[in-house]
Amino acid sequence: MSDQALFNDDPLFSGGDEPSLSSSDKTWKVLIVDDEPDVHKVTRMVLHNFVFDGLKLELISAYSGQEAKDIMASRDDIALAMLDVVMEDDHAGLEVAHYIREELKNRYTRLVLRTGQPGQAPENEVIRNYDINDYKDKTELTTTKLNTLLYATLRSYRDICTLNENRKGLEKVIKASTEIFSSNTLNKFASAVLAQVTTLLGLEQSALYCSSITQDIQLDIETRTFRVLASTGDMQTNDAIKSFEDLPPKIRDGFKKVLQSQQSYYHDDYYIGYFSSQKGSESLLYVTFHNELSALDKQLLEIYAANVAISYENLLMRDDIQETQKELVYMLGEAVEQRSKETGVHVKRVAQISQLLASAYGLSEEEAKLIKLASPLHDVGKVGIPDSILNKPGKHTAEEWEIMQTHALIGEEILAKSDKRILQLGSIIAGQHHEKWNGKGYPRGLKGEEIHIAGRITALADVFDALGSKRCYKEAWPIEDIVAVIKEERGEQFDPRLVDLIEENIDALVAIRENFPDSH
Repeated sequence: MSDQALFNDDPLFSGGDEPSLSSSDKTWKVLIVDDEPDVHKVTRMVLHNFVFDGLKLELISAYSGQEAKDIMASRDDIALAMLDVVMEDDHAGLEVAHYIREELKNRYTRLVLRTGQPGQAPENEVIRNYDINDYKDKTELTTTKLNTLLYATLRSYRDICTLNENRKGLEKVIKASTEIFSSNTLNKFASAVLAQVTTLLGLEQSALYCSSITQDIQLDIETRTFRVLASTGDMQTNDAIKSFEDLPPKIRDGFKKVLQSQQSYYHDDYYIGYFSSQKGSESLLYVTFHNELSALDKQLLEIYAANVAISYENLLMRDDIQETQKELVYMLGEAVEQRSKETGVHVKRVAQISQLLASAYGLSEEEAKLIKLASPLHDVGKVGIPDSILNKPGKHTAEEWEIMQTHALIGEEILAKSDKRILQLGSIIAGQHHEKWNGKGYPRGLKGEEIHIAGRITALADVFDALGSKRCYKEAWPIEDIVAVIKEERGEQFDPRLVDLIEENIDALVAIRENFPDSH
């Protein structure tokens, strides 16, 4: 079936494949199991024009219990199986029922036993011992009763599928809501809720929810920036929509009309909801329907749209805060570098190099990103070093070098006062980026893995970029000389594994220098 992702780990369907009502051929699958060909012919004749919920039947024939088992094992879309009890042996149909329920763990297919010899399998015993849904004597199954049986069993199958779809949909909502402040997860969350809302309202599952992040509503409609926050059904392929020109013509025209009037709009088969927030953003919800929406339906859609809009605005606010925080970190790092009469682009390159090395080392994406954000603060302690020492072009005296070394602890202490993750890691990096793998670094003489991985990575990134940059006391080194001296310090100043990663990723490292050139 096309929607298997909606049906996993369900108590009702545990262990087996699970059904969906959205199969592409739009028919109810009914399996007829009987060793008498005439039974198949008569059943097909009686049910030839049968329709339930607008869908016809697809009748599938099996002439033995084993054939029925093979069909059930290979398919997950059988709504109803009508089983003859006596076929290759007196209990073949019962064995099929047991196989379906106990071995395939299929609890959703409706099972109806049909027998021409009721004495072979008494009804009370069969109902008590087997998980079947009905038991019929073949002589009972007139045209009317067979139609009634089909209506009852298919309705039950449909309702089970619907309940299961709703449960899985709610699971998606709950799971996505725990991670809602992730830009990728917002779409999953909003789409999962939208699918639930449209299902509950009995709407077609074709819906699209957009939000304009342009605060100035005086801008021309065509120039506003839109983001698709949710989509279901046929609309799920519209993630690339960035502007009105990307929208399907019917939806685009409807959105223009709604934005101009700033009012929701009803058409014969679709509804476009218009919603604006106190912060000035505008949201549009497009849904298709067969029957006109009630006042309660509209209210539920409005609640959905309003809450997703609020979540989106909060997400943007969080992103603004994070971007501001990153910019402040870069600005602080650049300010220190410029006080040292060095290029401010150095800290951006160190950040990029550190992230690359962290990822290559095997750290998680989140850890690598955190090191990238914190590494520009490695030299923040230089704010406590006098200019005469910090910018001295020649070699430092022993006393001056002792003062110069204090910048590591100064930076560590400044940043340690914060409880924010970036600044906490920045404190570690500031205090450890001059430690050496052989234990001969400063300020504490840490050795090997006693040095935090973020400190080891930033130390190497700092040296790699510093050697390739022009400073007040030297010219920029060629890349071959940089790699050569770093290899000489493998296992001495630097973590051996990180030195190997420098060699393995040299092209990417050179590209970083080219993408962030010094401005002279």
